[in-house]
Amino acid sequence: MNGHIIKEVLPESIAQELGIEQGDRLIAIDGKEIEDVFDYQFLVQEAYIEVLIEKADGEQWLLEVDKDPEEDLGIEFENGLMDQYRHCRNQCVFCFIDQMPPGMRETLYFKDDDARLSFLQGNYVTLTNMSDHDIDRICRYHLSPINISFHTMNPKLRCKMLNNRFAGEALLKVDTLFRAGIQMNGQIVLCKGLNDGKELAYSIECLMKYLPNLESVSVVPVGLTRFRQGLYPLEPFSREDAVEVIGMIEKYQEKCFAEYGVHFVHASDEWYILAGMEMPEEARYDGYLQLENGVGMLRLLEEEFEDAMTGNTKSGGRGTVSVATGHLAYPYIRKMADRLTDVYPELSIYVYPITNHFFGERITVSGLLTGQDIKKQLMGKPLGSCLFLPENILRSGEDVFLDDMTWGELENALQVPINIVKSSGYDFVDSILKATEDMRT
Repeated sequence: MNGHIIKEVLPESIAQELGIEQGDRLIAIDGKEIEDVFDYQFLVQEAYIEVLIEKADGEQWLLEVDKDPEEDLGIEFENGLMDQYRHCRNQCVFCFIDQMPPGMRETLYFKDDDARLSFLQGNYVTLTNMSDHDIDRICRYHLSPINISFHTMNPKLRCKMLNNRFAGEALLKVDTLFRAGIQMNGQIVLCKGLNDGKELAYSIECLMKYLPNLESVSVVPVGLTRFRQGLYPLEPFSREDAVEVIGMIEKYQEKCFAEYGVHFVHASDEWYILAGMEMPEEARYDGYLQLENGVGMLRLLEEEFEDAMTGNTKSGGRGTVSVATGHLAYPYIRKMADRLTDVYPELSIYVYPITNHFFGERITVSGLLTGQDIKKQLMGKPLGSCLFLPENILRSGEDVFLDDMTWGELENALQVPINIVKSSGYDFVDSILKATEDMRT
């Protein structure tokens, strides 16, 4: 039994009181070896547990712990998953990572398909990388929700799209999860000529059978970069295609709402932008279950902005600032900026849509913009006293763009302070007004 190395012991925690230290190894709880973080989280929930710890000198301590149910021990591990990440075994025809240019940092090329990351971080998994043992543990621990990349419910077509001969039969695992009462969310990456049209209708019909355990399904268009040489030939969707996709989804929304009281299947914001149609009203998003897939982000942004502006008495709003974003959100950011300057006449806001030359102009979301594209397109432009960028433009928790340019490097190149704004209409208003509180044009 090798155990799991303890990286940190939190102050005033149970572990600290017991004399557990950094560098110790957790060997077992209640005599059971810990496979990964799920075993740990499940076993540690009991009010009385016996914890086997191995000290740095090899001495083993068996510690008896009486605590409140679900109270944690207060230890963190070198590997948060307490295991190795599982690499994706598929070769999906639409995989975005296969469309990455060479020469980027190694971590950007890692394809994960790990169900544990679905619970911990909201990642979507195809189920092809899961054994019966994995499914049994999810059902036994009743872990929910799990996010599943369905893409199609046609087993033969799924094998083709994922380039995995087991991808079709992996769908049978959904039945096991359903019978165990596991909550699920799903996604379909739509590829023109493959899983759209009648195939999409078939998939939606099949997925409706898993209601209410399957809470929502998002339909997103495939992202196509300019680096597709040698890959499966995929075509971009047209405006007419988007109108057709939305029409089908809204038809099923009406059916699901009448039968189940939820709209269930949702088109991502990109479809409505491409179709030139208004975003659905807030009630149609069922509580925004698929925000991470770009479903309802723009509607929520508008709703939050309007709420922030209602009865707004905040000071500030004097001076000139700038905002940069992707083409997808640009019309909405522009409208919000205009509204702010109407209310605050001494405020000027430049809003710049950044074209994604790095990945290709078809990629319009702000989260895939690079520092070099922002730099090249804003050099020499009036930026005012500060530049605002959306939070998702940086690597999570860091100050680095996708192309490894740092926040500081971009500030130096543009010679303007940069403020990062959370993806919230409230934060948009608060950040700009706070930054311009003492400024003069």
